[in-house]
Amino acid sequence: MKWLHFILSHSFFISICAFFLGWQSYILLHIPVDFNVCLLIFFATLGSYNFYWLLSKYHFNDKRGLANFLVKNISNVLVLLSATTGLFFLRHLVTGLLHEIIIAVLLTLAYSVPLWPVKSLSFTRKAGFLKTVLLAFTWTYVTIFIPVSNASLTWSKPLLLLFTARFMFMLMLCIIFDSRDVAIDKIRGLSSLATVIGRKTMGILIMVVLTLYLAAGLLLRLYFESGIQVFSFMLTGLAVLLVYRLSLKKQGYFFYYFGVDGLMLFSAITTILASI
Repeated sequence: MKWLHFILSHSFFISICAFFLGWQSYILLHIPVDFNVCLLIFFATLGSYNFYWLLSKYHFNDKRGLANFLVKNISNVLVLLSATTGLFFLRHLVTGLLHEIIIAVLLTLAYSVPLWPVKSLSFTRKAGFLKTVLLAFTWTYVTIFIPVSNASLTWSKPLLLLFTARFMFMLMLCIIFDSRDVAIDKIRGLSSLATVIGRKTMGILIMVVLTLYLAAGLLLRLYFESGIQVFSFMLTGLAVLLVYRLSLKKQGYFFYYFGVDGLMLFSAITTILASI
């Protein structure tokens, strides 16, 4: 199982999920799929996550020697460099997205601010729900607006419904992870939505988010009158509800990084299969 742990811990799996979410956005908006853009999303996710993990490990590392730290985490460094190389080669294949890429980079940097070694920014560790919302919004932006911008699609009802559904979907996954990390976040002095509100309120909130996700996702598919897509979406909704119920009990590493994150891949795959 070491190979699976490596894939999960170095963000390969979640980057694959991002690739397929981009693909799903094309299908749901009835836009021809640009796999180069999907690859861009893959490498961008791979690079940003390994950058964040390196920053996080260094921030909470007792021994702050940079050289020893980099040697100890050389695998993350190599994956980060590989992702950067992938983005470099894609620059000739994907054009006209500089503005969107800059915004995505700024969003990623904003999420990592609580880990920066700058005392004047320490207040961001108490950002609470902003941290959770920012991560969900970043995922939504990258997996929708980068493909949409490349296709020169303007704001429309389908785009608004997809944005709402994707944001609520990602927010729900972020809340599940936040709920898991409550204890360690409190020890480290970090704040998230789960550390700010109680368990009961959290349960109510996630059901509201789930309802909005299901409503927006269903309306999007009904807009294009696609019965098979409605069916595939209901399967995804049931899977999301099941995983959420399972998350209420103590679960291990693979459940979260393969099961919870895997909902992204499951959602996209069901959409792709329904489009064939």
